[in-house]
Order: sequence, then structure tokens, then C-alpha cells
Amino acid sequence: MKIIVINRALKEEHKDKIRKAADKIGADVFFAEEEKNIPLEFADAEVLYGHGMENARTNKNLKWLCVPSAGVDHLMKPGCFANEDCILTNSSGAYGVTIAEHMIAVSLMMMRRLTETYEETLRGEWGSPRPQKSLKDARITVLGTGDIGKEFAKRAKAFEPRSITGVSRSGISDETSFDRMLKISDLDKILPETDLLAMSLPDTPETRNVLSAERLALLPEGSYVVNVGRGSAVDETALAVFLETGHLAGAALDVFHTEPLPEDSPLWKTKNLLITPHIAGNLTLDHTLDKNVDMFLEDLENYAEGLPLKHLVDRNKGY
Repeated sequence: MKIIVINRALKEEHKDKIRKAADKIGADVFFAEEEKNIPLEFADAEVLYGHGMENARTNKNLKWLCVPSAGVDHLMKPGCFANEDCILTNSSGAYGVTIAEHMIAVSLMMMRRLTETYEETLRGEWGSPRPQKSLKDARITVLGTGDIGKEFAKRAKAFEPRSITGVSRSGISDETSFDRMLKISDLDKILPETDLLAMSLPDTPETRNVLSAERLALLPEGSYVVNVGRGSAVDETALAVFLETGHLAGAALDVFHTEPLPEDSPLWKTKNLLITPHIAGNLTLDHTLDKNVDMFLEDLENYAEGLPLKHLVDRNKGY
């Protein structure tokens, strides 16, 4: 068996773990900085861990692609795989901690108006106290209750909100931090009772534009929106209008319809919009990187033994 690894975030300790796991199952492994660095003898590798879209498109021998990201929408298009029977797994479950921390951070920045205070300090100004809001007693709605939504709910619970409502396709979750669970078909009912809407949805036909202008209008005046899932879930033009009019007190977007966000995008100058450049996740936190590798190695052992892979993507659902 031949294994290609294309992941520049890996440290030598991670490469050693992968080498030992490969030796254990009698496999050869090659670490490439980029796809163009894959040697000819590994071009027909059976397993690829990393970002290898070109190899997936051309390698008919590829039987398993494990991507180190949670999102796989870029692999749902026709023609992505030379071998249509290629197994696809992702790393959903590795990013919950880091993205949940980001969600808490930007929520507090907006509600405590820390961005305004920080801008004053950059100008050398000693500002005055200003009215703030709190996660305590807030009505929080978590739209998307997978790993990220669960981890956010756990952390938000510590701030003693009035309620945490989870909303998902199934309306079911085993996470006890949610006070109640609703189906996405009930979203219109809960939005008027939401002070903070935290979104962590994948990109699927059902989730695109789920936060439309009509639904933004259902949110109470002075509420907040955080989106760390996919930019396609939000009507950005409508969001900007609701921020400019003051209906929304603030929004924090880490994901956008077009990335990088174009220089001429009006979002850059939208009032009370906190923009981060898709950095809530990534492999920048040691915990995330360690777990990412461990998840791949767990499934590598399963793959070698002919067992079902734990982190399998359902291509019908898109996640």
C-alpha cells in the first residue's frame, strides 16, 4: 500500500506517528509539501491524507481520500474523483474546540463593544464606559449542532444564558448543554426569541441562504449573528442592511460567499460587522492538529483491517 500525505502544518512528531502507523500495516508513505512534489512512483497511491484534489481527479487507483478539513463541499462536484468508488472521510470533530473558542471570543467582543474600545486605544484615546450586553441571561440559538455547535454550547452554558436552543436537520442531539432541540423547519419560530444566533452549518442545498432577508427580519432588534460555517448560509447584502439600519447590534463573519473577501466589497465598511479571514478553524492550534492526525490514524488502522471508517462522509448529505 502507498500513502501520500500533503499537509504542511504537520510537525516532525506527527510525521513520526504516521510513519510508525504505516510501518505497522506494511505501507509506504511519502510526505509532499504540494501536489506537484508527488514523485511518479507515488502518483498511483491508494491512500491520500491531505489536500490532493488534482491527484483525486487523475488517480484511478485512489481508494481513500482523507481531507484534514471539516468542509467537503469542494469535493461534491462531478468529476472530482477518477475512481468514483473512492472513499471520502473528513476531519469533522477536530475543529470544535478552536472554532467554539473563536465564537465565544467574537460574541464577547461584540456584546462588550471591545472593538470600539480597542479602536479608541489605537488612537491614543482614553474612552468612557458604554452600555454593554451579556451572554448571561441571553437567549442563544445554535444553528447547526454538529461538533462545532456542541462545543460552542458547552462553553456558552458556563455564562449562564437564559436558554440555549439547538436547531438541526434532525432536531435531535445528545448534547445536554442544549435546553431544547428544534428542527430547521422550526427556525422561523425561534428567531424572534433569539438574542445571539450562532451558525455553524456545512454548505448543502438545504443550508444555502438559510439566513435570508426574511429571516433576518425575524430577529429581535439589538440581536447578534455569528457565522463560522459557510458563507453561503447568509444573505450578505441583507445582513449589511440590517446592520446599517441598527436592527442588528452586531455580526461576526468568519466565512463569506467569496473568499478572500474582495477589496471592493461593501462589507469591509459595514457598521458593527466584525470580519475575520476564515481563521476560526485551520490547523493553527496544537490541539486541533494533534486530533486531526489521530483521527486519520484511527481510520488508517480501520482501513487496513477492512473495517468501516469512523469519519466517513455521506455524499448524499454533503457532510
